[in-house]
Amino acid sequence: MPSAPIRCLIVDDEPLAHQVLTQFINQTPGLVLAGTCRNAMEAHEHLTSQPVDLLFLDIEMPLMNGLAFLRTLKHPPQTIITTAYREYAYEGYELDVLDYLLKPFSYERFQKATGRYQPPAPAAAPAEERHLLLKDQGGLLRVPLGSIRYVEGCKDYVKVVTTAKTYLHHATMKEMADQLGPEFGRTHRSFIVAAAHIQRLLPEQVLLADGTALPIGNSYKPELLAWFKK
Repeated sequence: MPSAPIRCLIVDDEPLAHQVLTQFINQTPGLVLAGTCRNAMEAHEHLTSQPVDLLFLDIEMPLMNGLAFLRTLKHPPQTIITTAYREYAYEGYELDVLDYLLKPFSYERFQKATGRYQPPAPAAAPAEERHLLLKDQGGLLRVPLGSIRYVEGCKDYVKVVTTAKTYLHHATMKEMADQLGPEFGRTHRSFIVAAAHIQRLLPEQVLLADGTALPIGNSYKPELLAWFKK
């Protein structure tokens, strides 16, 4: 278990389930009970005001099914399903839950489930705080990622087009994609664009805020669309 306490929320309409989970959480080092809810509405109010790390979620509850509630969360906490219904297991794992506990479950099985918890990775610094090192006038220049509008491949070199000027850099497009990170997307085998500078996505083109139009390669369309919707 990580040193920081894992804040747990129980969402279940059964009093006995609350008792068992509360006892298991209290006797497990590293876990702390942040609250208990009887239905999805109470859980939504709790998560809005007090985010948690680990959610113990029942499925069959009044007002809203637990899995339906989980789908409404844009950034759900890591979740362990606790239910008496085996038939929902596949659907639960499709929602990327940590584990699926069938009631009644033992403390050992509870420990195995909570042992799957992974502390969130530290958030990456914003693009404008990170830099790309480019050779310029015989030296190295730090170019803020937030200033880069797009990158264009030119045989053995790439053009790094920023809001101030254009740099010619010796690198491959794959190397550039790896260095730039998730704020940038590949639109074409010869172009990588910054999400922050996109104004509109068209069927065949990406339009940037300054009016620049970049092509979209057919093989990049599905991945580009999924990336743009994030």
